[in-house]
Amino acid sequence: MPLYQMFCIASHFREYKHIKDLVTMSAMHVMNEGGVVRNIQFNGTQTLPERMRRHKQYYTVGDYWTMHFDTSPRTLRTLAGMMRRDHRVIRWTMLKLGEKAEDVVTSPEQTVERHLPTAPSKTSTHWSS
Repeated sequence: MPLYQMFCIASHFREYKHIKDLVTMSAMHVMNEGGVVRNIQFNGTQTLPERMRRHKQYYTVGDYWTMHFDTSPRTLRTLAGMMRRDHRVIRWTMLKLGEKAEDVVTSPEQTVERHLPTAPSKTSTHWSS
């Protein structure tokens, strides 16, 4: 199953319950379809870079969160449909990070030998005209 990252901006409510329900719904949908949720991160409430319109309403503040997950492309399409219909979601995007987790993990860098330049010799040849 491919590894994806979903970045979402949700409308801000005073109650924490709304964002919790949205994140739980998204994660449970992935898991119920046989996927694996690897990480959920809340990035805080922030002022949007510009006024955004979604579902006939304007927003200036949003809750930012990301979710890393493995799932099938079919489940990804149904999750996108759920995000599109949910009135709490202002913007979202999904990025494919790799075919498997090993594609994303970076291997440690190899040690590279560095040869320092040698000092110029004192018997250098000068060309004269």
